[in-house]
Amino acid sequence: MKLFELKPSAGTTKDAKRKGRGHGSGNGKTAGRGHKGQNARSGGGVRIGFEGGQMPIYRRLPKRGFNNIFAKSYAEINVSDLNKFDNGAVVDAAALVEAGIIKKTLDGVKVLGNGSVDKKVTVKAAKFTVSAKEKIEAAGGKVEVM
Repeated sequence: MKLFELKPSAGTTKDAKRKGRGHGSGNGKTAGRGHKGQNARSGGGVRIGFEGGQMPIYRRLPKRGFNNIFAKSYAEINVSDLNKFDNGAVVDAAALVEAGIIKKTLDGVKVLGNGSVDKKVTVKAAKFTVSAKEKIEAAGGKVEVM
């Protein structure tokens, strides 16, 4: 089989509607645009967000503060969540998703110091709080910043 021999299965494709090709086609004359008006003209229509002169919703809604588009958001876990893993386990983002502790990794994982840990685990994450680092190392585990 060659690339030029590939074809879609029978009945899976439809021919494109050819607009403005006579009244016998069912889409002749005005070609589905109706009679006159802004949308019947070539290049006609209104810009995105235009509401016919009414004050658009993006101008009616209040806007407050500063939204940093470069801000990083981290998936946060607590030290107490690490007790789900076995001694000597390597805990990284993939392991946390697999264990169902986090849903998405976002821009990385941040370990917070809430609770206590009693397992020796090697934790690989983007950020650690000082208390989280102390608790993991006190339990005999390792901390690796990725």
